[in-house]
Amino acid sequence: MHVLLLGASGRIGTRIANELLNRGHAVTGVSRSGDVDGVDDPDFSAVAGDATDADQIARLAAGHDAVASALGPGDDESPEVLVEMLDAVVDGMRRASVDRLVWTGGAGILNVAPDTRLIDSPEFPDEWKPVASAAIEAYGLLEDADDLRWTYVAPAAFIEPGERTGEFRTALGELVADEDGESRISMEDFAIAFADELESGDAVHEQLAVGY
Repeated sequence: MHVLLLGASGRIGTRIANELLNRGHAVTGVSRSGDVDGVDDPDFSAVAGDATDADQIARLAAGHDAVASALGPGDDESPEVLVEMLDAVVDGMRRASVDRLVWTGGAGILNVAPDTRLIDSPEFPDEWKPVASAAIEAYGLLEDADDLRWTYVAPAAFIEPGERTGEFRTALGELVADEDGESRISMEDFAIAFADELESGDAVHEQLAVGY
């Protein structure tokens, strides 16, 4: 599979790139600068691109089998850029006639109880709410893209660099937490779950949650 990976220079993006490359896929990694550190493989090429520009997305996506996204707002950007990015990605993919999209979302959208999302729970930190709210708003655009085979892959409440264990659980639309209520996942194991879904397409038009 030839995959266009948006946000390839980020911590999650580089791990997804390496996971896909280790499985034998070819990856075109897109970043603002065109530089991607931490990925060294003959089947990897790094290019510059603006994920808010549908024309650029269409040009970059052409000839690829799928688009993968590890996009997030930069330190100097409003969280609302996530909505602008998703709108441009969907538009660009349609123009390029590429219909498979796996998007890294946020845990805030996931249910923790009937009719209660994580973002609405008392424990959800206030400082996370702007990004979580923007991610949920972006998801609304994704829901309307019935012509694309999209999957929204959401990590556990806490995601950080760690070990690649291959031992994790997934759920549809519900936060994955352990018996003590802790919801965590390493970036390495998240990358495995992301690549698994990109290959299998088992959760098309679903929110796929990942955690221990």
